[in-house]
Amino acid sequence: MKKADGQAKDSKKKPKNVHKRVVFICTGNTCRSPMAELILRQKLKEKKIRWWDVSSCGLQAEPGTGMSLYSRFALTEIGIDPGDFKSRQLTDAILKKSTVVFCMTDSQKRLLEGKAHVFSIKDVTGREVPDPYGQGMEEYRAARDELMRACDTIIEDYITQFQDGEDKMYDDE
Repeated sequence: MKKADGQAKDSKKKPKNVHKRVVFICTGNTCRSPMAELILRQKLKEKKIRWWDVSSCGLQAEPGTGMSLYSRFALTEIGIDPGDFKSRQLTDAILKKSTVVFCMTDSQKRLLEGKAHVFSIKDVTGREVPDPYGQGMEEYRAARDELMRACDTIIEDYITQFQDGEDKMYDDE
């Protein structure tokens, strides 16, 4: 089909991808949620999904605290550079800007219900992600592995439905 000025008209043009935001929540934002953030970022990069911003926060975070040493080790074991991650405290502004929020536990989810589109990792995988804080490397690896499975499901069941910017299921507009 041609327009009057001679340019071709594409009647099936897909809408532009609109940036969406996923936020992972845990208690201190030093163990589980930073691992989830960096794992999901890596998986999105590998799949060339560019329209999602990923971050993490804590319900009781000490802003500016670094990621726990064992979390850093758990990530580097699978080839993810933890960089210079710094913890953040969850705010209402962060919740308002979020498309979807994933908490590590159902109790964290209950604290946020009604404030955003909140799910727990248990909603995604059928299991919560226990807090490895103060435990050994094996518990951090188990948390990492659970988060890897969760991130695969989040991409499949939550993120790809927004691929063409058409589904606004989680927007408050």
